[in-house]
Amino acid sequence: MSRRDAVVTTAEAAPAGKRARDPFFDNAKFVAIVLVVAGHAIGGLRDVPAARAVYVFIYMFHMPVFILLTGYLSRGFTLAGGRVRKLTVQLVVPYVLFEALFSLYFWATTNKPLEFSLLRPTFVMWFLMAVFLWRLSTPVWKQLRWPFAIALGISLLSYMTEMPKELSLHRMFGLLPFYVLGTLLRPEHFQALRTPRAKVVGTAALLAGLLFISTVGRKLPHQWVYWDSGHEALGVGNLMGTLIRTGMFGLSMALTFAFLAVVPARHLWFTVLGATTLYAYLLHDFAVRTFMIYFGWYELEWLHTLPGVTLVAVAGCVLATVLCTPPVVRTTRFLVEPRLTWLFAPAQPSLPTPRSVHRSAHPSGKP
Repeated sequence: MSRRDAVVTTAEAAPAGKRARDPFFDNAKFVAIVLVVAGHAIGGLRDVPAARAVYVFIYMFHMPVFILLTGYLSRGFTLAGGRVRKLTVQLVVPYVLFEALFSLYFWATTNKPLEFSLLRPTFVMWFLMAVFLWRLSTPVWKQLRWPFAIALGISLLSYMTEMPKELSLHRMFGLLPFYVLGTLLRPEHFQALRTPRAKVVGTAALLAGLLFISTVGRKLPHQWVYWDSGHEALGVGNLMGTLIRTGMFGLSMALTFAFLAVVPARHLWFTVLGATTLYAYLLHDFAVRTFMIYFGWYELEWLHTLPGVTLVAVAGCVLATVLCTPPVVRTTRFLVEPRLTWLFAPAQPSLPTPRSVHRSAHPSGKP
């Protein structure tokens, strides 16, 4: 999600020695983060039927989009060449810093005592730790013959028992198939989504999905779309729960690809903001909680109307946009993208393999 994770392809002119960023992926990330923030903003207005329908609709695919793109951008990840160091700085360090900030925030704005736990992610923070562990597992998935089928099986099985809340394990295992699928995709798959026909089909699929969720899907408790609870906690048996989860995977996959099909592929005014969506993701919750919960805006009756929901959703879109802009990025970069070269020991030279050591021990060079 960060600017350093953005895909680099030859879609635009670029300085010599550098490959250009593909605006399609930055556009997709920006629109997705706008949906994330808008969805969180209207979360306290779900008593309005339209707000609940839009909320569940957004939750069905907004994080799957990010996870799928993360998997695609991680498909070449290895444990060599300082990749783990970079991954630590990109994900683990911000995770620790923002967990500390959330602890201080809740201590200052509520009556809760000052607490700090790295094992229980606070709200949006689960995604950073999940991406860290998913990315470390990438070399394993590349060795398997049927990686997506195995990931889907692990996901469905994981909901048959209640897992500890530590590290948001239900989400980590439950949403794993989207990441693994992303690692299997290739540029030509995304090219197929950029055709006029794909855009028409994608638009129709999104509208059909919203209609389905507004009618048939309205009976499903919204807790299902959080992907963070087992079947027992949701009040269903394992057979019914697995059937529902399988259906949700199918719908989420369809909506994810439909969303990507309607994303513009050309450079637009917000394309550059798609490189800094991690800032909006990490920072927006402070603003939403401060205004909507701490200041009590959710308690305003007029907000619990269709015009009120619309206003809050638009405000969420504006907030997401502002948090991706250069002034915010420059001000908060030390938290989101810290430079911590001093934290690591000098890189060690690669050790010879046992085979090469064995060869060097014999004058003939033979084992």
